[in-house]
Amino acid sequence: MKIFVTNEKLDNWVREVAALCGPDAIHWCDGSKQEYDRLMAQMVESGAATPLRRRPNSFLFRSDPSDVARTEERTFIATPSKEEAGPTNNWIAPDELKRTMTGLSRGCMAGRTLYVIPFSMGPIGSPIAKIGVQITDSPYVVCNMHIMTRMGTRVMEALGPHGDFIPCLHSVGAPLAKGQKDLSWPCAPMEKKYVSHFPQENLIWSYGSGYGGNALLGKKCLALRIASAMARREGWMAEHMLITRLTSPAGRRYHIAAAFPSACGKTNLAMLLPTIPGWKTECIGEDIAWMKIGPDGRLRAINPESGFFGVAPGTSHKSNPMAMESVKQNVIFTNCALTDDGDIWWEGMEGAPPAHAIDWLGRDWSPGRKEPAAHPNARFTTPAAQCPVICGDWEKPEGVPIDIFIFGGRRSSVVPLVTEAFDWDHGVFLGATAASETTAAVIGKVGVLRRDPFAMTPFCGYNMADYFSHWFDMGDKLGGKAPRIFYVNWFRKSPEGKWLWPGFGENSRVLKWMCERLEGRAGAKKTPIGYLPGEGDLDLTGLDLPAENICELLKFDREAWKAEVPDIERFFGQFGDRLPERLKRQQRGLAERLEKDV
Repeated sequence: MKIFVTNEKLDNWVREVAALCGPDAIHWCDGSKQEYDRLMAQMVESGAATPLRRRPNSFLFRSDPSDVARTEERTFIATPSKEEAGPTNNWIAPDELKRTMTGLSRGCMAGRTLYVIPFSMGPIGSPIAKIGVQITDSPYVVCNMHIMTRMGTRVMEALGPHGDFIPCLHSVGAPLAKGQKDLSWPCAPMEKKYVSHFPQENLIWSYGSGYGGNALLGKKCLALRIASAMARREGWMAEHMLITRLTSPAGRRYHIAAAFPSACGKTNLAMLLPTIPGWKTECIGEDIAWMKIGPDGRLRAINPESGFFGVAPGTSHKSNPMAMESVKQNVIFTNCALTDDGDIWWEGMEGAPPAHAIDWLGRDWSPGRKEPAAHPNARFTTPAAQCPVICGDWEKPEGVPIDIFIFGGRRSSVVPLVTEAFDWDHGVFLGATAASETTAAVIGKVGVLRRDPFAMTPFCGYNMADYFSHWFDMGDKLGGKAPRIFYVNWFRKSPEGKWLWPGFGENSRVLKWMCERLEGRAGAKKTPIGYLPGEGDLDLTGLDLPAENICELLKFDREAWKAEVPDIERFFGQFGDRLPERLKRQQRGLAERLEKDV
């Protein structure tokens, strides 16, 4: 279909892209259910999608084995100088990268339809939202964008004739000759995959991959890499954070934004079911937070997405019951196993595995096979509105006021269960030094300590030293209205390798302590690394946990922390003179406090 386009800039851009990419047809997406159903029916007919009999309006896709995850090594930031991109990004000069992308894109949509997707990151009309327009040749991407963003005619109306938008160009990189049969998952070889960002122009240009954040360009590409650079220029924040509301028995509301690296329980915390009587949580977002200072001087946050793009393996009614309830219908599953009764399955799901299934590669599978049935990065795309604990204010245009920031990581030792920062600058230091011990699923070599500041290492669209400075600047603007900052570690183990903390819903006990700290109703002891709960400060009512576990969880180990300092110094060293002086001061302060009693 062709909708009436009044925005000359958009019309010209679409014409330019069409002339370059050479599609057989152009379709302007209206965002309607009829459009979604029609595209999905086409993919079922072609064999790309499998309808799931057990889940209404839900479908399973299998990707090419070379196209299963974010391609960090093929993700590039193009800034005028390498220093502006910083040591944590893959840099290519803008002119060089544009020449490469132009060459790859010439004729890349031959035999395919070019889809134009106007979309809003955030509620349409929100003062925090931004409009993007993605061009793609993938109907799979269109259907995912239907779920993950607000898209179509309403966005075009909001854009109007003079509105600005972020251009996002995507192709699977697999042109079709006349009469050539298409693959069920077309993509380009790994060496031709590019996910390219041009922060100075707010431009995203992706080629060769049809998977996840490589292809759904509103997600990590726009919502974090480009938005982080925009946020720095414009004085707001784009963060890799969940947003949740915690309500006390007295009805007091607290809004929490939390950043965790992968495999650290982020989605679980976003949809937490508290075990403490009378406390209630509601999910606002489980992956990304955009935050601006409101008229009242407080930091207000929205979830820029409208769906969840979650990792399936490991998700169960025990680990995340609300996620499981969210995927009962209207879901796109990718790289999960298909059971004989027409349902999906993945490792970590409760109950016995199926006696037989078709694995993510389309092969027969049965228990005992060495290879997993579902790919470790298998995904579900589901509407956020389907989550049973979605907050009634999750689409509030002005956002919700953030009271607490939480950072965290996966550490078997050294880092206590929870630490409160001394002040904003110390909290920025905690975020900047966030670290996890790698798991096999993350990096291949188990137990290696990997620093991931603010859980933003793969997603910061400019030099991370400047990103640290931006956090300090935002704290200065917020002053006394800045959120309090905490650091958590749910993953402490005993010397015998057993978990010390039960996690999941019991994490609400730690959140309760944070809220009570805000109110001045919970105690703490001061240590060189921050404030820790003292004996009796955490509400452990009804929790059968040995006293030695609690002692170990809340222990400050001076010698272990002294050993941590050189690693922090090495990590900061890569940023050279660009590292903010305030962060250097925090580093020196920790070293000094560890050498003397507090």
